[in-house]
Formats: sequence, C-alpha cells, structure tokens
Amino acid sequence: MDELEEGKSKFLELVTTLDSTVEVVIPTTPSRSLFLISLTKGANRKFITVHEDDILDLPEEPSVQEKTMALLQETIGAL
Repeated sequence: MDELEEGKSKFLELVTTLDSTVEVVIPTTPSRSLFLISLTKGANRKFITVHEDDILDLPEEPSVQEKTMALLQETIGAL
C-alpha cells in the first residue's frame, strides 16, 4: 500500500471512530494539492478540504491526527 492509500485508510478509520454511519468519498487524486472530501449522514452532506500533505502524514504524525480529528468532530457534529 502506498503512502497516499495509507493516509486515506487512516482518515476513514478516524471517521469510523467518530461515527460509523457517516459515508465518506475521497477523490482518487488531489486537485491543486487538496482533497475535497464528502461526508454524508442520512440526507445531510458536508464537504471538507484536506491538504495532500496532511493525508500523507496522517498515519505517522500525531499532530496531524489531532488536527484532522478536530476538523472531523466539528464537521460530523454539523451533520
């Protein structure tokens, strides 16, 4: 598994930890170094942007995990 796939997998793991009913769509490639990620719960949908470097660093960097977890908590809470 390459670094990008490991990062996407870790992102999905964080979302599942917060709320396993949220559906996640992560693009296969970034646009301008950003991933526009869709989070859907029921009829509600939110989009968040996550930098490519953050996805790459997610599996190994606790600071990036904390930052991403805070963003996900806020976004999922708004769903």
